[in-house]
Amino acid sequence: MLVLRITMLEGRSTEQKAELARALSAAAAAAFDVPLAEVRLIIQEVPPTHWTVGGISMAELRQQASTSTQGQ
Repeated sequence: MLVLRITMLEGRSTEQKAELARALSAAAAAAFDVPLAEVRLIIQEVPPTHWTVGGISMAELRQQASTSTQGQ
């Protein structure tokens, strides 16, 4: 059995996550020469307030980006 774990910011659609799961599962099965039925995939979604870059949350960074583009 092969387990893939994906951590990403929340906000993507169910369809986008399903497509990601299909594509990554197929790629992993091919790369490791295992049956597709042996591939497990876990998606963990993290809220923007819990994901930081350089000590600043993604929520804050998005707000800063939104504010800077509104002023243009």
